[in-house]
Amino acid sequence: MFSLLSNYKAQMCQYHQIKIVKRYLTLQPELEASKELLKIINLLAHSNKESFIEVFEQWSVKWDKFLKERGIDKRTKKTYFVHKKLRSAYHSIKRNMPYLWTFYDNPNIQIPNTNNGLEGQFTDLKSKLRNHNGLSKSNRKIFIDEYFRYSFKTKTT
Repeated sequence: MFSLLSNYKAQMCQYHQIKIVKRYLTLQPELEASKELLKIINLLAHSNKESFIEVFEQWSVKWDKFLKERGIDKRTKKTYFVHKKLRSAYHSIKRNMPYLWTFYDNPNIQIPNTNNGLEGQFTDLKSKLRNHNGLSKSNRKIFIDEYFRYSFKTKTT
């Protein structure tokens, strides 16, 4: 996804990264490795880049063999990774790591670490569009353009 935005500074919403990991691990994981990773991801929005990366890398080294554990399907004789969801959570963090800290690495662009403000803006827009649900597609586009033009103007003045 972020490769499409390679010409721009893109920030992965830290809140959504946390939610992705929690979806893979559940809120009450049974595996010790999953419990530790859950604690680490909960630090994401409350720590600095260096601290978070250090703790994450320590976890990665500690649980490397566990993540690579394979089993054999008795029927097909093919191997598979035993801890698929834990691996998915780990790889999601690892893959998105460069985009989790754009706000930290580029303080001059003043980008937030979550998209809460944007979510609020879209919620307001959707509410206003619901009140005008009979608009044609072309008038709907005009409405959206004007909504953002007005919103941007009032925030900059």
